[in-house]
Amino acid sequence: MGTVYAKEPVINEDAMSNTTDSEDPTEGPGTSPESRIQHIFHGDIKVKVERVHIEGLGRTKEDVILKHVSQLFKAETFKDVIFTSGVVKQELEELDMFQGVGVLIDTSKGPKARQDGLDVTVIVKESRRITGNAHTSVGNNEGSLVLGAKCPNLLGRGEHLTAEYSRGTRHSVGYNATFTTPLQGDIGKRFTATVFRTSGDFLSSSYKEIDHGTLLEVMLPSFLGQHSFKWEGNWRDISCLSRTASFAVREMAGHSLKSSIKHVFTRDTRNERIYPTKGYLLQISQELAGNRLGGDVQFLKGEAEIQLNRKLLKDCVVSCSLQAGLMKPLNYTETLINDRFFIGGPTSVRGFNFRGLGPHADGDAVGGEAYWAAGLHLFTPLPFMPGRGGLGDLIRTHVFVNAGNLCNLNLEEQTVHQHLERLRDNFRWSYGAGIILRLGRIARFELNYVIPKTALHSDSINAGLQFGVGVSFL
Repeated sequence: MGTVYAKEPVINEDAMSNTTDSEDPTEGPGTSPESRIQHIFHGDIKVKVERVHIEGLGRTKEDVILKHVSQLFKAETFKDVIFTSGVVKQELEELDMFQGVGVLIDTSKGPKARQDGLDVTVIVKESRRITGNAHTSVGNNEGSLVLGAKCPNLLGRGEHLTAEYSRGTRHSVGYNATFTTPLQGDIGKRFTATVFRTSGDFLSSSYKEIDHGTLLEVMLPSFLGQHSFKWEGNWRDISCLSRTASFAVREMAGHSLKSSIKHVFTRDTRNERIYPTKGYLLQISQELAGNRLGGDVQFLKGEAEIQLNRKLLKDCVVSCSLQAGLMKPLNYTETLINDRFFIGGPTSVRGFNFRGLGPHADGDAVGGEAYWAAGLHLFTPLPFMPGRGGLGDLIRTHVFVNAGNLCNLNLEEQTVHQHLERLRDNFRWSYGAGIILRLGRIARFELNYVIPKTALHSDSINAGLQFGVGVSFL
């Protein structure tokens, strides 16, 4: 294990620090190897990591690995070495550069080896230069088939180049090419550049949209949460799906160019995304389009979401959610239908069709510039309690109450009190119960029986059985 190939880097603590250790005795000729091993591998005995060997590197740059494995030299006991080795293994796996990572620990070898010295060998297997995949994804109550190709660790420092083609169940088609690189070797800090083309039919609003654009994003963590800074340049084309499309939709059809900057702050303390039993999610976003950024779309938009989860009894969890958004057109322009807010549907305010709550024109949902939506859920296990590790980990039952409102506000002339009254008046609410099925770790399927209690004549109601698939639910 002490043998290291010439092409593999060998990290010595003395090479990383100008100080040397001489207070501990080195291995002498009379020391029994067996007693030395038993002495060192006792968890609380003081040890010193003298060398770290790295095997398996090809195109990967050494400086990417050094940042992670150097923390092994700070371990003071054998327990510390075991724990730090696990941390190093996890960090290297999260870089998504290797097919496998292994860590081996042995006593130091050689005439100058310390009696308490250890050698650590990190063995990595690099990913192939190009890989392909096919998978399905869900979102907005739509399923998609995704075909993709990926070039991992493209330049040797964790850069990834990905190309994907997707086709959805609602006639949506898209493709994109994305380049991602970590900043300063930290996977939590990364820069992403994407070129994309998407298209989709929005039947509830009688229009089809085709987008061509570029997205630049920088992700930066902080002690409070994750920050995302984005710039998007997007050429959009809206066309009517049928001759019966309302005049309001026809009026907004055509080409538009959007250039916007956006900041998203996320703090997520939930223990998991699908069936959280504790923790909270806080997400706040602000977006500015046009107004010296280019393009003919100009608005200021803000949106917020908070979700609280708390366990009441064994496997019984109460969850509260609140979402709200507000946008304002700038420079005497009007907002377009593809920039407005929409609520209603199986992943939003249940008991209404997709985009079914809020302003409509001749049956077409045209969206609004202000909204709020709230949900209160009680999640419980299945009545027959199949036990952990079985069906009970995949399926839950829940009862819920949803409420919300979507409207337009006159921000120039009305007061804040009038705005709040407008958002409160004619709010809709519904209640129901259903079954939830976990789909992996990122999505879920719901089958609910919903009873809408209040609605306007213009709303599109879906009372009774309603099912939905998505990654984000109210």
